[in-house]
Amino acid sequence: MAEATSVVLLLLALGFAIVRPKGLPEIVVAAPAAGLAIALGLVSPQTAWAEALRLLPVVGFLAAVLALAYLCDREGLFEAAGALMARGRGGLLLRVFVVASLVTAVLSLDATVVLLTPVVLATTSRLRVRPAPHLYACGHLANTASLLLPVSNLTNLLAFTASGLSFARFAALMALPWLGAIAVEYAVFRRFFAAELRPPEHRPRNDGPGVPIFALTTVALTLAGFVVASAVGVNPAWAALAGGLVLAARALGQRRVTVRSVLRSADLPFCGFVLALGVVVRAVVDGGLGRAVRPLVPGGDSLLGLLAVAAIAAVLANLFNNLPAVLVLLPITAASGAGPVLATLIGVNIGPNLTYVGSLATLLWRRVLHAHAHEPDLGRFLRLGLLTVPAALVVAVGGLWAGLRLIGP
Repeated sequence: MAEATSVVLLLLALGFAIVRPKGLPEIVVAAPAAGLAIALGLVSPQTAWAEALRLLPVVGFLAAVLALAYLCDREGLFEAAGALMARGRGGLLLRVFVVASLVTAVLSLDATVVLLTPVVLATTSRLRVRPAPHLYACGHLANTASLLLPVSNLTNLLAFTASGLSFARFAALMALPWLGAIAVEYAVFRRFFAAELRPPEHRPRNDGPGVPIFALTTVALTLAGFVVASAVGVNPAWAALAGGLVLAARALGQRRVTVRSVLRSADLPFCGFVLALGVVVRAVVDGGLGRAVRPLVPGGDSLLGLLAVAAIAAVLANLFNNLPAVLVLLPITAASGAGPVLATLIGVNIGPNLTYVGSLATLLWRRVLHAHAHEPDLGRFLRLGLLTVPAALVVAVGGLWAGLRLIGP
């Protein structure tokens, strides 16, 4: 009964987060669900508090990166990216892949979904080309291209903490999986959307906005700060906070933002949702899910073992969403070392491209397209997922296995 109750609470919290009736924040149901789990004895107050404290640095990091992405947008970084995509050489799909992959890796998947996707839509309209291939690319790359850095995704931050790796070693081990998965996505997209990819009817004049040097320099220094902070044992969230404060001071001085808008961009209600969901997931794990999953997860970092871990993670992500999936699996895989932890990450990041419910980023991407009258087609989304997800998982895990042999865990 305890296990069933905790699962129901988790599904209620996730279901509300998926639907978000009247635009209410996800925490509206997640917080009462966490409180109910404690009140019913599904998780002790001490365990719930310990879980919240464990997640707090990760959530603080997330808030800082979200604010950093918003401030980069106010500096004109995404507008400049749109102009670059419109004017650059090569096919538009390739340019979208390059820009979306870099934005996702450096500024997180939320920046790609919320800030870059509307820019890509506007760019396809200016060039008079079919928008579907490029919009679907944003949705897929928000998940797939988030493999590279600890800051790229909330799941990465959780895995980074559990792995015990430095920022630089994490990035080095995930570089091959990142490149391999993106290459698979691009090859499939070229074939899948072949009939809709054609040269633009015209190219806009070279009159777009200039490159925002200050924003780019601040982001580059912030990334360097992540590496240095990790090397000296300081939480990289401080580097993200420093970068955000620099951009915020400039934007406030130029009256392009307000203190309230900067705080709102950190999405504190969503951060609270993550903490509350962590407590509910802990109740589910303690209620029996952890014991049920543990025998299925192989130990070690053999190629077949890593593939099995990634496959299990992908399945759980599509059943329960990728955030609960990673919270369930990390305590199990962390005991076997960094390799299985990163294989878990590959599964929960690439796997959600198979269904709408696999990640909150995909659900948010749907809402963004709906707001711009471009509702995605479910059948097309599923077919594209079936073509990309299995192949990308295999290639990415192969890259991870090779990296572990070349670099070491």
